[in-house]
Amino acid sequence: MPDSNILVSLFSYNEGDKLKKLVADFPENRFYDILFVDDGSTDGSADFLKSKGFDLIRHEHNLGIGAGIREAIQYGREHDYHIIVIMAANGKMMPSEIERLISPIVSDRADYVQGSRYLPGGQSPNLPLFRGVMIKLFTYIARVLTGFKGTDVTCGFRAYKLGLFDDKRFDIAQDWLSGYEMEYYIHYHVIRGGYRIAEVPISMIYPGDRSNYSKIKPFVGWWSMVKPWVYLFLKIRK
Repeated sequence: MPDSNILVSLFSYNEGDKLKKLVADFPENRFYDILFVDDGSTDGSADFLKSKGFDLIRHEHNLGIGAGIREAIQYGREHDYHIIVIMAANGKMMPSEIERLISPIVSDRADYVQGSRYLPGGQSPNLPLFRGVMIKLFTYIARVLTGFKGTDVTCGFRAYKLGLFDDKRFDIAQDWLSGYEMEYYIHYHVIRGGYRIAEVPISMIYPGDRSNYSKIKPFVGWWSMVKPWVYLFLKIRK
């Protein structure tokens, strides 16, 4: 794949050995650059990433995934990248699938790409039952509120054209977007703005013992994900 000024941004908060294993999975010869955002980890993650020579944004305190995405987008725009990949650093997403994720943008078929574990070729081994039910529910809510007929709206493995954020409807500087709200705020405006969206099959690999598989808190975390759609649909926020 040709060099398309691609930034892969990864977000870490006390991921420990999962982070180290993920770093080892990245190929040495890459067609993209990597930026890590460490959200106030206390397990030595930042020092580990520095020792490996990665570009790093370090938060002294935990600010939330939305704050990290905001800074990664700003970094990408300031450094003239064209595409940004959003990827968790918890080992559930596979670096080997980055090329598949960005392909619709590189070939100018999409402005936004959503990964899906439910499309043919995707997978989610060890997915907890409750998580699977909630994913289906949120995907249905997204279809009702936005009209987007996707299959896996909660999947955090995504890619955007950074040119999207030239559109003044994207006001990602708002304080209320510092948590999980940011991803769904962007998703809503991409759909309502008439931008081209594609889904591609990806893998979400959950731990075999199903322990410590997510930092999303029950109810509070899920509300922060659906809140942007409700607020924007009802014009409570912009």
